[in-house]
Amino acid sequence: MGSVPSVAWAFSPLDEELELLPGCLTPHAHECLVRLGTWVPFGKSAQMMAEILQVEVSPATSRRYTEAAGAAYEAVQKEEVDRIERTVPPAPGGADRQMFSVDGAMVPLVKGEWAEVKTLVVGEVRATQQSDGSQQVDTYQLSYFSRLTDADNFNRLALVETQRRGLENTPQVAAVVDGAEWIQGFIDTHRPDAVRILDFPHAAQRIGQISQLIFDDAGEQWLRAQLHTLKHEGPTAVLTELEHLAQTHPDQPLLTENLAYLHKRQAQMQYPAYQTQGWPIGSGAVESANKLVVEARLKGAGMHWSRSQVNPMLALRNIVCSDRWSQEWPQIAERLRHQTRQHRRQQQLHRRPQPQPRPLLDDLPVAALPNEPPPPTSPPDKPYRPPANHPWRHSPVGRARFRSQQKI
Repeated sequence: MGSVPSVAWAFSPLDEELELLPGCLTPHAHECLVRLGTWVPFGKSAQMMAEILQVEVSPATSRRYTEAAGAAYEAVQKEEVDRIERTVPPAPGGADRQMFSVDGAMVPLVKGEWAEVKTLVVGEVRATQQSDGSQQVDTYQLSYFSRLTDADNFNRLALVETQRRGLENTPQVAAVVDGAEWIQGFIDTHRPDAVRILDFPHAAQRIGQISQLIFDDAGEQWLRAQLHTLKHEGPTAVLTELEHLAQTHPDQPLLTENLAYLHKRQAQMQYPAYQTQGWPIGSGAVESANKLVVEARLKGAGMHWSRSQVNPMLALRNIVCSDRWSQEWPQIAERLRHQTRQHRRQQQLHRRPQPQPRPLLDDLPVAALPNEPPPPTSPPDKPYRPPANHPWRHSPVGRARFRSQQKI
């Protein structure tokens, strides 16, 4: 009895027709699992899948699906950055007035390591006049971009978000930031002509340190007076007061350090002018982003992440916290299907037998030369029987058949 030849590996054409995603879930369940894993820990997302959709998955499956989707979207954004740098397309039109802020937040990695995640927030600015004559400044339509990387690479990758928001073509732009040097480099890269505003709480913190150093607990009234002057009159009088303190306390290096910090950023502390122009003077938007986008998911109790896990999760957190999930998920799904198609092609190529090179005429044996038929072979006298040590004899089916023949 002859054996049936092995068939080639193949995939159902319905997989692509139904737009199935890799794995064992329907596209809707796949998306739901990823979205839940973006909001809550993986064990909780698996539990919610069972309770809401009656679909049983393990926490490991939730992690695997979520991280794969995040890595897919991270790759999509990297390709978009490459395309922008290569083709230099014109940026879309932005809003009339926009602000942006950049800051960092620490996240726990494995083996007790901590690393800084950098976050960009971009929003539109609206100033409205109140009934009492005051002006209220609101930021809205906020969007986020976060990555665990160095400052130079972050400046480059954030191009995908600044280009999408049309920051280049926005008529009026303000950058509300703290005094970190790498942030000034970010502004130089993306909008060097932006109005640069030192976050008022950071300036207040520096003055507060001087107050504690010189006056101890009795300096609260002095501090309030200095901050009121700074906010409503500008930095000139405050810096004059701090210089006087530095002269009378030359043995206080912390006072000299904070004074130098504020002197260097004097041009960024013109708070009366910024308020008149309708700009925010605090970087609360990015401070909130650190908590909402980064820490709420990556800094839970007992959480420790490997470096390779952080950016895929941040990519998903950016779109879900920016209310852009429905716009961006189709790109993620298409990338996952594309990766599946590539994997299938590689499997087919790997399993396809390689063609053997045809031998040269001189290399052929005499019996195989053209016009000389091979020597005839006589048919076997007996049907082929496997030897005693053949694996077929040790299989359940083979053993049963062998015994029945022996009885006959």
